[in-house]
Amino acid sequence: MSAFSSSPPATRDLEAALTTDKFIRVDAAAMRAMVAGFGELSDWQPFADSWNRLEPDTYMADGGRYRRRRHAVFAAGDAGPMRRAAHQPHYQGLDYNILNGGIERWFEPVEPEVAAGSSCMALLEFCRAAFSHVAPGSAPWKIEMHQFRIEATHGEAGKPTPEGMHRDGVDFVLVMMIRRANIKSGETITTDANGKHLGQFTLTQPFDAVLLDDHHVFHGVTPVEPVDASMPAFRDVLVVTFRRTG
Repeated sequence: MSAFSSSPPATRDLEAALTTDKFIRVDAAAMRAMVAGFGELSDWQPFADSWNRLEPDTYMADGGRYRRRRHAVFAAGDAGPMRRAAHQPHYQGLDYNILNGGIERWFEPVEPEVAAGSSCMALLEFCRAAFSHVAPGSAPWKIEMHQFRIEATHGEAGKPTPEGMHRDGVDFVLVMMIRRANIKSGETITTDANGKHLGQFTLTQPFDAVLLDDHHVFHGVTPVEPVDASMPAFRDVLVVTFRRTG
């Protein structure tokens, strides 16, 4: 497994590692330094605080009420403008999401000021630069942004990936930690298509991240439980997916 820590690498070094290893874990300091190269992070606190305003995910086929989320779609080429698309459903086939796939899921939209803010745009531009160099092409990208909050209580563990080990049905995935509060576990596990174990680690700090080539790597996260059942317990993450259209 490749991992970047301490001295931040150039984005091109990250791209080379992603090309070779198909996934890479990036620690918070290195990730923040790279993202800051694509825009200001001056509104990071309001960006992170927007996770407090997510709405319940009412599509959970397991009956769980432990997940909140918002969703947005963007369109962009390898360069040039990046525009937010009209609000639309999130769809995954049952081949990719055996629990909740096969239907159009309409989530509440990412708030306009959040999506247009400098931190959000810097993150999206960082992803575009990395993924476009790993897999250049003429077809535009469909970019989906997901804000997730997984809540845990004494009576119900929170499941970041209730569908189990999976691929998302896209080309590339970024998963980045926003905040952990009063939880234990939540280990990220990665395997190849044959089930061979590739890595296991826990994203703990804001900006801790993993980037995945979704064609080659399956991923999942173990359930989270509260440390103190009398206090709120949750795991906030940003997930961004890139898929070539056409």
